[in-house]
Amino acid sequence: MVTFLPSRPGRLADVPSFDRAIGGAESNVACGLAAAGFAVRWVSRVGADGFGDHLIETVGGYGVDTSAVGRDPSRPTGVYFRTAGDRATDAHEVAYYRAGSAASAMSVENVDLAAVRAGRVLHLSGITAALSDDCLGLLRELTAPGAGRPVVSFDVNHRAGLWRDAEGPRVLLELARRADIVFVGEDEAEEAWGVVGGPAAVRRVLPEPVVLVVKQGGRGATAFVSAAGGGGPVAPRGGAARQYNPAPLGGSTHATPVATGDTHVRPAAAQVTFVPALTVDVVATTGAGDAFAAGFLSATLRELPLRDRLRHGHLWAAAALTAPGDLAAPPARAHADRLAAVGDDTWGTLRLGPGWTQADPAPEEVRTP
Repeated sequence: MVTFLPSRPGRLADVPSFDRAIGGAESNVACGLAAAGFAVRWVSRVGADGFGDHLIETVGGYGVDTSAVGRDPSRPTGVYFRTAGDRATDAHEVAYYRAGSAASAMSVENVDLAAVRAGRVLHLSGITAALSDDCLGLLRELTAPGAGRPVVSFDVNHRAGLWRDAEGPRVLLELARRADIVFVGEDEAEEAWGVVGGPAAVRRVLPEPVVLVVKQGGRGATAFVSAAGGGGPVAPRGGAARQYNPAPLGGSTHATPVATGDTHVRPAAAQVTFVPALTVDVVATTGAGDAFAAGFLSATLRELPLRDRLRHGHLWAAAALTAPGDLAAPPARAHADRLAAVGDDTWGTLRLGPGWTQADPAPEEVRTP
């Protein structure tokens, strides 16, 4: 979508002007991964209008392949306006204008499924499932077990206000159970499914995904990897995943297939790993969850250890948290690798503020006194 950021704090009714940018869960992940050097394709639909031109040009400017983005001559590109306040506060306002948008009309019939499935990882969001029955049908098709299916990454992204009925939580659980890698917030799990008791309780509700990442806000994140998954599901060059764990269920979309070098599945015992969040001087919270997912996926594609995958998720999220828009450039790989490799004590003392991704300091230079 095209997003409009307020020129100053305050209610939407009081903000006199807005700056145009881009946003959207899947396109944010696509742009971040492409900026980090991965080959990425974004599959979606936009209107045959100026906002659609802007969206395609801007996403493409990050190095994302937009050749499979469809143009709809009869429906507009979706837009939204938001305030500068934290999403978690009562002062935060978002006005979505995407009912009847080109993206909301995506379906199995008008999306290039071959292009969507051509990558080795396919990233999807629960937001897309909420847009329309056709979008939900598309996500069900893409998450269905079958030969040639890439590794499916699914961010639950529960947004109660987007669903047209009370079925949203059940649908999100269904889709999550069919995915290989799932991202969900601890607060989302409680709001959507009534799950309390921490990450282990979420895992009991979602035992099917090979990898489950439970985000715990300012405390950190916990990753579960099934014994069958080893280090997690990965896909070989030029083909589908060697392994995935479909759920025993019957039956934006923005999709982000990702391609990179050879990877392998190695058997290992089940793993549970917690990594605390970093101390961050927050500018804006919107887009941080997408950045976390992109950072975790980038480290997964590089076959880094599970702890480092979570740390890269935190570092990429910190890049988004210290920037004003929905989308921030990820840290340089060498910079992020160096910070991800520090000891646990040093990790706990890191403090990151605006501009930290532009410099390349040694770890001790970003430590708190």
